[in-house]
Amino acid sequence: MAAGPSQTGGVAGPSGPPTVTNQWNSGSLAVAVWEWQDELSKWRPYSGKVSNYIEQCMQAYQQQKNSRALGNSNSISLGQVDPKLAPYIIDIATLAQFRQDTGTMRYVRKTLYSLDSAPAKGICWEWVNDDGYWTSYETQICIFLEENYCKRNPSVDLGIFGLCYHIDFVSLIQTNQVTGFRRQVQRRIDIPYPITTKLGPVHKAAACACHQCLTNSGTGPMPVRYRHSMINLSASSNYPNGSRTSNSSVAYLPYPKPSMTSAKSAPKLNSTWLPPSTSVQFPGPSSANGISIPSVPVQVQKNSSTKQALAGVTADPEQVVKKYLENIQKPPEEDCIICMETLSAASGYNESSESKNIKPTAVGKLKKCGHVFHQLCMFEMYNSGNKDGSLQCPACKTIYGEKTGTQPKGKMDIFVIPQSLPGHQDCSTIHIVYTINPGIQGPEHPNPGKPYTARGFPRHCYIPDNSKGRKVLELLKLAWSRRLIFTIGVSSTTSESDTVVWNEIHHKTEMSSNITGHGYPDPNYLDNVLAELAAQGVSEDCLNV
Repeated sequence: MAAGPSQTGGVAGPSGPPTVTNQWNSGSLAVAVWEWQDELSKWRPYSGKVSNYIEQCMQAYQQQKNSRALGNSNSISLGQVDPKLAPYIIDIATLAQFRQDTGTMRYVRKTLYSLDSAPAKGICWEWVNDDGYWTSYETQICIFLEENYCKRNPSVDLGIFGLCYHIDFVSLIQTNQVTGFRRQVQRRIDIPYPITTKLGPVHKAAACACHQCLTNSGTGPMPVRYRHSMINLSASSNYPNGSRTSNSSVAYLPYPKPSMTSAKSAPKLNSTWLPPSTSVQFPGPSSANGISIPSVPVQVQKNSSTKQALAGVTADPEQVVKKYLENIQKPPEEDCIICMETLSAASGYNESSESKNIKPTAVGKLKKCGHVFHQLCMFEMYNSGNKDGSLQCPACKTIYGEKTGTQPKGKMDIFVIPQSLPGHQDCSTIHIVYTINPGIQGPEHPNPGKPYTARGFPRHCYIPDNSKGRKVLELLKLAWSRRLIFTIGVSSTTSESDTVVWNEIHHKTEMSSNITGHGYPDPNYLDNVLAELAAQGVSEDCLNV
């Protein structure tokens, strides 16, 4: 799970932004954290145990390239240190992680931190993911959290990372300030990361100013749809010293120039998808275990929101930008958070944009929320998605138009069963069954043309059959028709890529208990999921259209 420009305008915790320090001293020591890059360009840390093993193998490779010490001198088998990583090997020459059963390749790198940082002490901060498992925050966030925790600050805001999360150290709760959804967090002592000789900049704090951090700054436990962050455009190189860093003279832009290559490999906000027909049925069985269960058929009419959303793919990008932004003649003295250039200067896309009619210096204000950006930057942001006629403010996430997602084709079955849920004994239960089969990724997905898996389907979910539960059901049906319930990405549980995963709208998958946190009783669930649906542009107002 992952960050972009601040969603809430949040700032750092009570202590303020951490001190920026960048030291070069090849004669001293530092802590090495080995990381792998996921499909959203986020760098995810290996555990302390795995990082120690990788560092040990890398040092052996440098000392005696022809030896077989610690296994194959040209590659590292991660299964030897962690059985759960058995499919993965790292090719030392190219610094790439290879998954043997799927062929997926990811870059790896080594990042250095000071000896007094959280990784050096083996301190990990973790959050509970959608499947009820503890998941480590990314390294920069762990350091930031530990610094504030040690200063006895009662809480901290992750706005410095472009995230909308607020963490309360007293209750150990993370709150999404956009949706209000809450998660548990914990501080855990693990194996310290390895000590090594400095071969590059040492990152002493969360907001490091070195070019490596500036060009790979996306971090976070739960990404918004897809982050709008600066992407390193330099070509990858081999690093015989076992450390991948960014060249200090590399050019970078917040979004890559659109091309056939990037269109096939970069994550998309949305994209074109055509339904199998003008109507979709969600049938249900007539009985189960001898009990008659009434089925609730759902019909998507020809004039439904799905049809309207898909019709928007032909919208001209320049016309969409003009539709939602008002021209500003005298821009404020501040930076555009997309390209990080001042609004009074030309957009960072001045030389790479394919727009023919939008001037590089044109500035616009979004009509609802009032946030200001270069119009050319908004053009590129829209062009990086599926061009469905909608825009989403990268600052506050306000949605303009009708947002659609990248959910694969599938079926949503809805039933009503007579049993009650814990905490809702006064009503029956709505039983939702989602079915998605494996298939081939389309142009809107991370790896077009490659197969995707669909683990754990059919998935069974439950909501109370009361007035608020029925409202949630109607909005879930709408979110399903807009392809917002699932997406294709990396599993936070198994780390498997190119698989169907939940898409930030939480569901209850336990009916009679709450062992994993995904069941009942949960008095706040319906309000939480209504807020999450609204954050995706699916609100009660949509039902009245």
